[in-house]
Amino acid sequence: MNPRACGGRPKGLALIPAVGLSLILNLAGATMDAAAGEFKIGERTLKVPDGFVAELVAGPPVADRPITIDFDETGALYVADSSGSNDPVQKQLKERPHRILRLVDRDGDGRYETRTVFADRMMFPEGTLWHDGSLYVSAPPTIWKLTDTDGDGVADRREEWLTRTLTGCANDLHGPYLGLDGRIYWCKGAFAEQTYERPGKPPFVTKASHIFRARPDGTQIEPVLTGGMDNPVDVAFTPGGERILTCTFFQHPGGGKRDGLIHAIYGGVYGKITGPIFEPAHKWTGPEVMPVLLHMGPAAPCGLTRYESEALGPEFRDNLFACYFNLHKVSRHVLKPEGSTFTATEEPFVSSPDVDFHPTDVAEDADGSLVVVDTGGWYKLCCPSSQLHKPDVLGGIYRVRRKDAPRVEDPRGLSIDWKALPPADLAKLLGDPRPAVQRRAIATLAKRGEAAIGALAPHDVSSPLGRRNAAWTAARIDGLVARSFVRAAIEDADPDTALAAIHVAGLHRDKEAASPLVTKLGQPSAHARRAAAEALGRIGDPSVVPALLQALAAKPDRPLEHSLIYAAIEIGDRDAVSKAAHSTDPAVRRGAIIAMDQMDGGSLDPREVAGLLTSSDVPLREAASWILGRHPEWGGALAGSCRERLAKGPADAAGGTELEKQLARFAGAAEIQALLAETVADEAAPAASRLVAAKAMARAGLKDAPDSWVASLAKVLAGRPARPEALELTRQAVATAAALAPPPEKARALIPALAAIGRDEKADEALRLSALAAVPGGLKPLDDATLGYLVGHLDRDQPAAIRGAAASAISRAGLSKGQLERIAGSLKAAGPLEVDRLLTAFEQSADGAVGLTLVKALGDSPALSSLRAEAIRQHLAKYGPPVQAAAEGLYARLNADAAKQRAKLDELASKVAGGDIRRGQAVFLSEKAACFTCHAIGYRGGDVGPDLTKVGEVRTERDLLESIVFPSASLVRSFEPVVVATSDGKVVNGLLKRETSDELFLVTGVNQEARIARSDVEEIRPGTVSVMPAGLDQQLSVRDLADLVAFLKACR
Repeated sequence: MNPRACGGRPKGLALIPAVGLSLILNLAGATMDAAAGEFKIGERTLKVPDGFVAELVAGPPVADRPITIDFDETGALYVADSSGSNDPVQKQLKERPHRILRLVDRDGDGRYETRTVFADRMMFPEGTLWHDGSLYVSAPPTIWKLTDTDGDGVADRREEWLTRTLTGCANDLHGPYLGLDGRIYWCKGAFAEQTYERPGKPPFVTKASHIFRARPDGTQIEPVLTGGMDNPVDVAFTPGGERILTCTFFQHPGGGKRDGLIHAIYGGVYGKITGPIFEPAHKWTGPEVMPVLLHMGPAAPCGLTRYESEALGPEFRDNLFACYFNLHKVSRHVLKPEGSTFTATEEPFVSSPDVDFHPTDVAEDADGSLVVVDTGGWYKLCCPSSQLHKPDVLGGIYRVRRKDAPRVEDPRGLSIDWKALPPADLAKLLGDPRPAVQRRAIATLAKRGEAAIGALAPHDVSSPLGRRNAAWTAARIDGLVARSFVRAAIEDADPDTALAAIHVAGLHRDKEAASPLVTKLGQPSAHARRAAAEALGRIGDPSVVPALLQALAAKPDRPLEHSLIYAAIEIGDRDAVSKAAHSTDPAVRRGAIIAMDQMDGGSLDPREVAGLLTSSDVPLREAASWILGRHPEWGGALAGSCRERLAKGPADAAGGTELEKQLARFAGAAEIQALLAETVADEAAPAASRLVAAKAMARAGLKDAPDSWVASLAKVLAGRPARPEALELTRQAVATAAALAPPPEKARALIPALAAIGRDEKADEALRLSALAAVPGGLKPLDDATLGYLVGHLDRDQPAAIRGAAASAISRAGLSKGQLERIAGSLKAAGPLEVDRLLTAFEQSADGAVGLTLVKALGDSPALSSLRAEAIRQHLAKYGPPVQAAAEGLYARLNADAAKQRAKLDELASKVAGGDIRRGQAVFLSEKAACFTCHAIGYRGGDVGPDLTKVGEVRTERDLLESIVFPSASLVRSFEPVVVATSDGKVVNGLLKRETSDELFLVTGVNQEARIARSDVEEIRPGTVSVMPAGLDQQLSVRDLADLVAFLKACR
């Protein structure tokens, strides 16, 4: 590496003290351990492949907690450096405790010994980009443009390049990243609503996640990708301009899957299913979100880069390197074209057994070495895998290089007189083997404008690299001459050069390029066809729509299919698309009806779509079903079709499920409501159809249950013949009654029918208890015999569903003073999952004797530690001063400070070592622990809490123990509770699982869901208390805990 010439000591520059510099050099020179590929560097052990070397190039005190990096043209390294703060983001925004460093390698040895604080008082920085003399830094809610105008190494000009939102986890912004096309790209996460003005168009309003891009001057902002992932993080670009994205929560955790690597195709909707992706602004091209490129598991991916040179070896060129924060490694990914997308391999390249090694960025230096950033142990904000806040565990910046890599002379071209070089000589540098030189040549030529275009065409045409970079140069130049040059490059023999030219033609919406692009739709390369479709959609010529849709007849893969359909949607010519909607080719017809459904003014005929439900072509049939489901307002028009299908009965279980979903979506229509009621009550209807209709009622989510539904359910429950198929309908009718929860005054026929089932000693326990729990308004009054039956099923040895139903029935019943005291006496036998429910029953009383009995019972209950003091206060609010005074002792016990929690953890940790994995699995699956009712491993278990399939990869034994004993200590992303306050004074704590335009659905416990009308909501705020009950250590033995921790640690 060539050192930057330094004359004197400019303002803000710090020369590290001799002792600190000595420490850095000693660590950097650490020797290789006996194990091949392992390097002990200070407190870190780094593992790299054989033949590679790892060394420290900047650590404390030069850079304490580095987060992201970028190089300028001279080789100076800009580092976002954390203060170690995990304070609430609004406090960080006010105090701005972080900083940006500028590091310089003065002697050319590859290590950084000179530091300038380039910018102090920064909000939490999450990305750094050096571009055209300025450093762009994302620090939510702002992307800052920082410029040093006087050359002293300190940014004296700060401009807000973009400002939007800031939410609790500060994942609103990541980036920015410079595209090969010269646009600046960045990522939006967090699901906060943002608005982007678009000249000549309505504003773009969105809550979803996105990749955005804009010109460097901030104009022409547009979304590239839409998603339901919480955290789209880093973007890299293939040589042809394809975008590759890393993100967290590509899907809801399950089967060991969570985060992902994505081929980010223009217009695609990706990621987990969540409300914002269904906003009208986001256009879908099929029933499913776009596919992932590679599942990463619980990686928490951060930095991503495409490796451009061959210094690590020719096989590394165009590989991707990604940082896995949670898994303590930097992974290497090899992309291989497959169809119109890629496949990706995965293998560790840099890793560490140290749990505090958290790589957050990776970049290729000009000499071809790989620079890896380890942020250390400070970060915990919204990151449960970090668990402990360790600001004292500092990070470092490491370099990984091949041992025998040849020295690269002048890797950045600092000996070149860039200002004086004529365009023809600059053009020759576009094919230079040094990537930094290529990039600077592109930037310099682009600044020369159209005058430089003439130098691009004749330059070294034998070099595909040079021709491709010429196309990327022209991308940054406006004007007809540049567009004409790119148009010619569409036919380049080099695939990546042609892809680059296609991308640029689409980016600039070059109407003259439509003809050669249509020709590309018939070429063998699926990548070229997909890129051409994307470009044609942006150009917007209606005459190409027939060619786009006819290309679907070849049954392309999903990415190409998406681009063809999305182009038709973007062009938006209904007349051109409607002709294809009657094509004899089912694939063409499918694409056309999807495009018409998604485009403004598409005006599909619901009856024509419904007619496609009988198509023999499965994809066409599924697309028709999906479109119907998107239009609940079509219910009235489709009632006749639905009646015919119910009369015939579903052909199989899958058909029944699909019909159930459609009927539920249409249930707002009076005609469908009547049809469902008739079907459920009709004893002559097919049994499968009656079951489908009952399930559709439950799924519909109507705020007010229609009277006809209540009557039909009452008829089924009152009749309930003993035939097996009738028993199944009875069970579903009970479940539907519970889901509808009509008020007692509207359910006079339903109440005695459910109560009779609950008192039927011949019925099985699960049905009886479910019926008693489903009685509208609760059992009022509750006779002593039934109460005894319910209390008898609260014991911890009962299955979770049984004791949960019993607790629900009791909590809603009308109870006398004596009955409440009897229930208080049962609390000692009840588990943590049930005690909180049972406390609701005591809200109906204000009797002092009852209150004192309850307080004493809670004090003796092993489940006390699972309760929240504020929740008990709410349950006891009606009771007088003596009860309130007695309860203070409970609150004092529950409000134990963190030190006591740590002491308890220390005590338990010393006892739970050496657990048995097989016994631990049995504990996990036991009714006593009931872990599986909320958590899945593999494909088995519930979905209330996080998937635990690979929890052992990201949690230590102590972390696992803490999550069992004190589940509120660290909340897992996407499972953070919310607190909803309603206009009638109620406060509900739970997980927001889904929401509609009218209602919120909160999971408040096992098999418990609260439906809250949006019109009743006064406030929604983040919760601090997990839905998972605390105190399982009181329910499980020490051996059970040890075995459970061992089992979870083995889940990898």
